[in-house]
Amino acid sequence: MPPAHLADPAFLDVAQLDAGTIYRLLSGAIAPRPIAWVSTVDAEGNANLAPFSFFNVVSVDPPVLAFAPLLDDRAMPKDTVRNLETVRECVVHVGSEELIEALNATSATLPPDGDEFTHAGLDKAPLGELKPPRIAEAPIAFGCRVRDVLSFGDRPRSGRLVLAEVVVIHADPGVWDGRHVSREVLRPVGRLAGADYVRTTDVFALERPS
Repeated sequence: MPPAHLADPAFLDVAQLDAGTIYRLLSGAIAPRPIAWVSTVDAEGNANLAPFSFFNVVSVDPPVLAFAPLLDDRAMPKDTVRNLETVRECVVHVGSEELIEALNATSATLPPDGDEFTHAGLDKAPLGELKPPRIAEAPIAFGCRVRDVLSFGDRPRSGRLVLAEVVVIHADPGVWDGRHVSREVLRPVGRLAGADYVRTTDVFALERPS
């Protein structure tokens, strides 16, 4: 008799699934996901801006953010990854409801020297001594230097995990009072599967056990 799990319709052998199926399952189940809106520059100083929903904070001391661009369907890296290989700096913004149309616009495929800031109607602003610009309209921006980039393969949809250490922060007083971030002002959005996003307006609280 075959092993019992082989008769279980809920049992999926990853080795038998194609990358598209795995992507749909992961992106649908691991949700909502925060969105990193990442600016970088190439060696000539051309700016790039792109959103990534495989994103989170992974350390506080030192402060480290992690986001994971995937190789495309031809197993080619994103402009973000290519830029970070030469200029190991980036600015990470939090995707917000107010700027969601512009964020979506920056997911378009432009030529490597195309300017997503201009394409989305966004203004650039400096952030400390970092080379990549921040989005002037974004209330929070984390200026980072790359600590490491981990590769998980060279096949289509393989990930590159970028570990970026925060070295400078832009935090508008309207959203950060020195102790708390105002969720009502920031209005962060989360990513679901397909073309779906989620707002953070339906919130509940639970006291953490002692």
